[in-house]
Amino acid sequence: MANMENNKTPTAVKTRETSGFLMSIVRTLSSSADFEQREKEKTRIEKAFRESEKRLGELVTANHQEVIKVLQAFSSMTKCIQDSRNKMRKIKDDLKSCKTLLHFKRDELKKLWKDGVEHKSVLHMLDQVEQVREIPDKMDSLLANKQYLKATDLIVGAVATLEGPLEGVDALRDLKLELISRKEKLHEVLIKELNHQVYERSFESYISSRRRNISRPSAGNPISNPVGQEVTDSLQIRDKEITVDISSKPVDNIPIGVLIESLSILKRLPEAIETIKSEMEPELMNLVSKVSQQIVEHACQQGEPFTYQNQSSCLLEFLETIFAQFRCVAQLHQSILSHINRITSKGMPIRSVFMYDMKDVWSKIQAVLQVLLGEYLDVQNTISINQQSTSAFDEPSADIKHYFSKKRTNRPKKLSLFRFDASLHALSTNSYIEDNRHFDTSEYLREPGLLAGMSKHQFVCKPAANNITAIYKPLKVFIKEIEAAMECPAGLQEFVNEFLQKAFLGQVYQRVSKSIDEATRGFDALRHVIDEKSRRDLGVPRPLLQSTVTVERNIQELRELMQDLPDCSEQFLNMICNVLGEYKDKCHAAYRDIVQHGSDEKRVISAMWAKDEDISRFLRSLPGWRTLQPGEGQELDRTVCSEEEMRALNSKESIILITNLSSDDNLIPQQEIITDITQMRTVGNVHESLEWFAFGLRQFVTTLTNKSNQTPSDIPPVSEKILQSLSKLVQDFQDLAEICLLLLHLEVRVHCFYYLLPVAKQSNYAGPIDDLDPDSNVLKLNKDLTSMEEVLAQSLQPKKFKYIFESLGYLVASILINSIQYLKKINENGIKKMCRNILAIQQNLTNITLTREADLDRARHFYEQLYLQPDDILTLVAEKGTNFTHAEYSQLIQLYHRSHPNKKSYQAQDKHLQRLTEVLEKGQHENRD
Repeated sequence: MANMENNKTPTAVKTRETSGFLMSIVRTLSSSADFEQREKEKTRIEKAFRESEKRLGELVTANHQEVIKVLQAFSSMTKCIQDSRNKMRKIKDDLKSCKTLLHFKRDELKKLWKDGVEHKSVLHMLDQVEQVREIPDKMDSLLANKQYLKATDLIVGAVATLEGPLEGVDALRDLKLELISRKEKLHEVLIKELNHQVYERSFESYISSRRRNISRPSAGNPISNPVGQEVTDSLQIRDKEITVDISSKPVDNIPIGVLIESLSILKRLPEAIETIKSEMEPELMNLVSKVSQQIVEHACQQGEPFTYQNQSSCLLEFLETIFAQFRCVAQLHQSILSHINRITSKGMPIRSVFMYDMKDVWSKIQAVLQVLLGEYLDVQNTISINQQSTSAFDEPSADIKHYFSKKRTNRPKKLSLFRFDASLHALSTNSYIEDNRHFDTSEYLREPGLLAGMSKHQFVCKPAANNITAIYKPLKVFIKEIEAAMECPAGLQEFVNEFLQKAFLGQVYQRVSKSIDEATRGFDALRHVIDEKSRRDLGVPRPLLQSTVTVERNIQELRELMQDLPDCSEQFLNMICNVLGEYKDKCHAAYRDIVQHGSDEKRVISAMWAKDEDISRFLRSLPGWRTLQPGEGQELDRTVCSEEEMRALNSKESIILITNLSSDDNLIPQQEIITDITQMRTVGNVHESLEWFAFGLRQFVTTLTNKSNQTPSDIPPVSEKILQSLSKLVQDFQDLAEICLLLLHLEVRVHCFYYLLPVAKQSNYAGPIDDLDPDSNVLKLNKDLTSMEEVLAQSLQPKKFKYIFESLGYLVASILINSIQYLKKINENGIKKMCRNILAIQQNLTNITLTREADLDRARHFYEQLYLQPDDILTLVAEKGTNFTHAEYSQLIQLYHRSHPNKKSYQAQDKHLQRLTEVLEKGQHENRD
């Protein structure tokens, strides 16, 4: 209704408004009861009428010309309409006359119509013949431009025409046979083009990407070329349309839908599917061969011989490129299947026996990768080598002691006088032969397989089981993609797991065991240290044992394998525990060989004390030991220790040693000390090596502990049991290192007792001749200390060397002072000799510690008091105070009386001792006051 109201003309609207206005006036007049009111209204209306009439006259006068034109136009139109009616009436009469005439000529017209239809059909057939004759040329043009859909439609239509309307034309028989033959061959062309699009276009994209990278080399790894994503991206936009413009230029990138649609039109889709299935595996292997060839060629373009380059990176790039190619192939097969399903949904039936799905594609990809990995990982040789390896290599309790046992030495072979193996010509020739053998398929294919069908397969690296470390992570990612696509476990993963368990782990175990066996074999295995260059490379301040460095490198290799093969981290960690356990036993055995004498279980004194819990705990509580611990040295340096406190600590250590070593008249047996100084160097090397080794292992355990606490890492969480075992082994190495340092600390001091006790117990200090030379045992001690300084300065760090010889002067002074009780007599010549002994030791220790040993001045001053009478000594004590203990003064007075015997010596000695007690007690009371 609204539209109808909107469509009303302006005249109708104006008329309705006028009528409404008139009705309004009528209602107003009729509703007014007052005569006067009606007169007013009448007067108003009359006034308005006059005004409107006046306005109308003005408008007519103003538009007089327009009104005349309208009237004239209306008159002309009326005349035209009348003329048209007359003409129509005449035409109608003429048609009636024609109808009457045609009725009489009907048979002649029908004959003419039939002749026209016949001639038209002949012309049409002639046109078809002409078009069919042009089909071969058009086919050549379309196929040259790779416009397969139009070519297919053209030839199918032509064959249908020749087998239909033009079937009886004998002149077209040869053309018909030719077109049928072309139709039969066209489906082969389409299948070939389809394989080209699926397998070769991705490779061509890869080649173009590599060429761009060659022209614009990156600043990173020259071999690295992440073209996989570029290839994938370039192929994802290929299959967009299935229509091709016939006028377009030749293209190589044909949409897959065009090819599938063309095969469907040819009704050869089942045969095409069967061909695709049968050629899938060879095409994939051919793609692998082409990629490997390009990798090698690109690597050779870097200007360095291929065999000297990082072949692991080449293999990694090769596999990543293969994965990218295979992803593209899978995507294109998915596109093929989608187009086939689209066509079958339109009504073209295809038997299920001809069809394939993406599981078949991924299965073929897995089969090709399995063969490829088998060759590059050298699976056959690796398994044959490891057939006799132990199956329990990954168990923590695995017994590998036979790897450390002494091997039977083989009889040396008869050697030739000279050989040319190391000549330049021989080396270059052997290198050339080896390179060709390493990278030639014929050397590695022991039995026919997929790779054997290739004419040539260029290996990008030498086949070896260890190649798995470089490719495992990207391989695992690709396997997960396969499993996600197939929605089931991948057989390739089972192959990789079987290779790791049955081949690789055993090979690693054998390699590590052999390396450690060679490093720890023989009696002197723990005496060989690394050279200076290796020490600089490791950044260590002192030489390390070759065996320790070898074990550490093997442990580092296993740690890197844990990173590279996280799924086998537990097996590698068990290997680490086994290796550490066996090496720990070897170190303990070597330590026992040094400190144990004879076939019994007796050990040297220092070793027994180092193992004693009480003595070890006391020595570890001293400041000298605490300064060696990391993090505590700086704190102790800031702590000011008075000379009296340090003397008290040194005195406590000396009292313990003197109490245990000089409590009886027996001397220390020679078998209870380490007489071979080189063994002390070995102990020092063992300490430095095991401390360095334990520090690295502790960092490794800390890393594993953090990872087990849900820290993001490729390595799965480690079991608490293995962590505890590993921590216990680390602590064992640390304990043995500390025991070695304590052993050296104590051994130096035991040597002082060994040489100084006979100085007092066996030497004569009351001789008539003034001997200008020190005691022979003192000379031996100095020589021994110098020898120990030489070997330990090379084996130990300066702070540890300082710990060994620190406070040694105080101990020697205490030993000499305490030894006065063993002197039977002494005269001035003996006093001089003893002072010479002390001076000789002091000079030697000063050269060793580079500090003046003031404690030996105290010992010399002690013996110089023998020049005085006991009364003079007591007077000096009473006047200047005490410098020695009550026992030391007592021994001094007793030696004086033994050296100057008379009838009243016992009474005088008792008198002097009693007075000594009084003087010392008086001095103590004065100090208290």
